[in-house]
Amino acid sequence: MRAIRTASAAALCLTALSLTAVPAAAGDSDTFRVGVTPTTVAAGGQITLTSHGCERRTEVTAGIFDTVSIGKGGGSASATVDWDAKPGAVYPVTFSCKRGPTRTIHLTVAGGRPVEPTPEPIHHGHGVRAGVGGSLGGLDMKAIGLGSVLILGSLATAYHLARRRTGDDGA
Repeated sequence: MRAIRTASAAALCLTALSLTAVPAAAGDSDTFRVGVTPTTVAAGGQITLTSHGCERRTEVTAGIFDTVSIGKGGGSASATVDWDAKPGAVYPVTFSCKRGPTRTIHLTVAGGRPVEPTPEPIHHGHGVRAGVGGSLGGLDMKAIGLGSVLILGSLATAYHLARRRTGDDGA
């Protein structure tokens, strides 16, 4: 009976491992990684482009700077954003590994107003009902009296029980 439980547990573990090994192996085959630093830059500013894992040359293109090449295996290169780049716009930067995969990262041009301005919050000028002003409204004298009687009764009972004689002291 114990051997059956052990065998079924082992089969379950092997099934789980085999199902997770296939996606992990597929993810390791593509090692092409890219980056843009910073991802938000002003018009006329410098950016650094990085590429790793491409066995051949990487071509980097965007509509706001000249085409840049990064050598075999990877590395980094600089680019200057055009002065006429539209403030607040987002531009795709495409990294193309020759005879390999392509990656795209978005670069935002700083300055100006956002594409869709956010509305300003409306302030109505109403204060918060807090403090003494809100707590004194609607006093219920019956509730206050009943609460006072209950508190006094519990204190009197506690005093009486604490002072009560046990009868063992012979008095």
